[in-house]
Amino acid sequence: MIFVSTGQIKNKTIFSIVKYYLQGGIKNIEMSGGKYDPDIINRLISLKKNNNFMLHNYFPPPKNPFTLNLATFNKTLYKLGKNHVINAIRQSANIGSKYYSFHAGFLIDPLPENLGKKIFKQKVNDERIATELFLERLSSISKIAKKEGVELLVENNVLTKKNFQTFKKNPLMMTSLMQTLKIVRSFPKNVSLLIDLAHLKVSAKTLNFSPSEYLKKCDKWIKAYHLSDNKGYYDTNNLITKKSWFWPYISRRKKYYTLELRTSNLKNIKSQIKMLQKFLENKL
Repeated sequence: MIFVSTGQIKNKTIFSIVKYYLQGGIKNIEMSGGKYDPDIINRLISLKKNNNFMLHNYFPPPKNPFTLNLATFNKTLYKLGKNHVINAIRQSANIGSKYYSFHAGFLIDPLPENLGKKIFKQKVNDERIATELFLERLSSISKIAKKEGVELLVENNVLTKKNFQTFKKNPLMMTSLMQTLKIVRSFPKNVSLLIDLAHLKVSAKTLNFSPSEYLKKCDKWIKAYHLSDNKGYYDTNNLITKKSWFWPYISRRKKYYTLELRTSNLKNIKSQIKMLQKFLENKL
């Protein structure tokens, strides 16, 4: 199933974006980001007939922004993140979604406004301890998700060259193949991978590894993809093309595919859906 993300349309409420998509005939929508709206779930429920909605990462957005990091050493931040994820799982069940996805943890605690941009230098936590914390917390949360009938998907992070140079090391989790395999091999049964292909392209260029090998070796854990393109330096959410690098390496048999594009032009979005559909039908 092909979804379209709300995450890259700025300065509009999620509800207005959803209505815009629905009026344009786009019925499979992944909610991501946006501004705080205490009634957003009830509003989505009122529109869910004949439509498919999914929640992603920092959604529903909290009243007071924070960085969602299930690997944090900060107990206050962990409590905020845990409560957010549990709420998102329960709200996913409320809107009839089988899946809820969120980003892998960080070895630092970046400010919310720095995510996806330059991150200022700070102490980098011990990766072994952070990984143990992340997996322990993921295991606990997965039990709640199982009771709610929701599967969890963890998304790979994106490491830019600038952030790598700032820290002189990798301050994020699940950007390299070795990191990712170490974590996914310990996933609970109802937890899988969501691979953001744009994140993978940037991280592979920064760390000098093969993105196709990453996809091949992680394939059995992958249940979904985020699709967009870029030049390999930043996650710019460009439109995909017939020449996008990933086509020979991704599967046609995953649970869902989300277009995460920096455009609000319905003609462009529908063209992107059509291209992806052709790929899934083995016609591209």
